[in-house]
Amino acid sequence: MAQYRRFQKRVNRKKRRRRLFSFLLLPILIIGLTATAYGSYLFAKAKGIASNSFESLGGRETSPMRDRKIDPKKDNISILFMGVDDSETRNFGSSARTDALILATLNEDDKTVKLVSIPRDSRVYIPEKEKKDKITHAHAYGGPKATVETVEELFDVPVDYYVKLNFKAFTDIVDSLGGIDFDVPYDLKEKDSKDRHNGIVLKAGEQHLNGEEALAIARTRKLDSDIERGKRQQQLIQAMMKEASSIGSLTKYGNVLEAVGDNMKTNLMFGEMLSFYDYASKDVDIETLNLKGTDDKVNGVYYYELSDESIEDIRDTLHEHLGLDSTSTIEE
Repeated sequence: MAQYRRFQKRVNRKKRRRRLFSFLLLPILIIGLTATAYGSYLFAKAKGIASNSFESLGGRETSPMRDRKIDPKKDNISILFMGVDDSETRNFGSSARTDALILATLNEDDKTVKLVSIPRDSRVYIPEKEKKDKITHAHAYGGPKATVETVEELFDVPVDYYVKLNFKAFTDIVDSLGGIDFDVPYDLKEKDSKDRHNGIVLKAGEQHLNGEEALAIARTRKLDSDIERGKRQQQLIQAMMKEASSIGSLTKYGNVLEAVGDNMKTNLMFGEMLSFYDYASKDVDIETLNLKGTDDKVNGVYYYELSDESIEDIRDTLHEHLGLDSTSTIEE
């Protein structure tokens, strides 16, 4: 019995990891998969939205660490997901900071995924400024391009694609889904997306949340901790995936497409988005990698000082997963 429980826990962890990656890919999957599944109307709509969401990395067609342009249908690739701390009220624009950074590497041969979450206060070298600083500041210094170059510098691996979403994407997607069912853990008062204090007031218990309410749940940590907030965010992701899988009308799919398109920037072309179908439809093996480090202060400013050994271990893992040690995709 104990052995079965351990086995079941491993299966459940694998399912949770798959849901997490599916959520990360949700915007581009929505654009690609709904188009292929629901005919010419949504195909044309998705293609238009993908075109409007496209934003190159300052004219960079491929990573300088590649010796050729890669094809996600054939090659191992990497995608950097950026969650940007911005909204209509804050309107930071190009000076916004990244609130979340997750690097994903995808192995085409065995359909496996590695996910590395990079703490926002990590003290790293930022090529754009030629100095060490918090990685969250890279986007404020030079947008997605500066952030991509910083991650490439950190792990010594090419970053082929990026997907950038803001807070409004989260609220709009939830609203486009018609809201989500969620068990609110306790009574709370939180800012809304316009930063109005106590703009969201919720009671504990099962209820149907709109986008603003779901964002408040994802943000709050006043009554517990970052760890508990992370658990809630996982639960919200599961609720969104459940609702997305039960969508039954073309109108709702169209609204979700618009919510994604209005709040996303990426250097993925429409055809490239369609190539991720296999990663969504198959039982993909997903491994999460964690950067270790210690709390530190430099000139009175808090940083998360990454362990050199941890960086090296993850760097080696990503190199192997992308096949960089056995192929000639990296320039000498």
